[in-house]
Amino acid sequence: MSAPQPRLYRSSGTRGYQAEISAHPKHITARKLEREVQVRFAESDSIVHTPEGQVHARPGDAILTGIAGEHWRVSRAHFADKYRPVAPTRAGESGTYVSLPNRIVALRMQEPFDVLLADGVSRLRGHAGDWLVDYGDGSLGIVTDAIFATTYEIAN
Repeated sequence: MSAPQPRLYRSSGTRGYQAEISAHPKHITARKLEREVQVRFAESDSIVHTPEGQVHARPGDAILTGIAGEHWRVSRAHFADKYRPVAPTRAGESGTYVSLPNRIVALRMQEPFDVLLADGVSRLRGHAGDWLVDYGDGSLGIVTDAIFATTYEIAN
């Protein structure tokens, strides 16, 4: 007998918070703290190895490196809404950026789960204790509890 498949959450690709997360009785709202990250922009199709799985990057997508050395992708379409350059870096070039204090909705998961990203190809695996994060721009993500604690400020 095989183990049950983890629950799958799908990024909608459309603006707004997903009701199944924002209406959950245990959801929280939080604000991203301003933190500096290193950014490079993909020049060709590539794969980003994240702690939660492999993510496909397209030319122009931002590939970020966090304070713990972790990597993640932010699509070109959403990057300017989430990060601003730190001088002498100019917008659109590789270098140092700071995260903007955007509001998110999140749910700390009690069992393993999967997230299908808005590209329809990249699939991430979360573990019990990880956070399912809804960025409000049609994208979902997975953030470990340790990184969530240093990256977000809970608002409720």
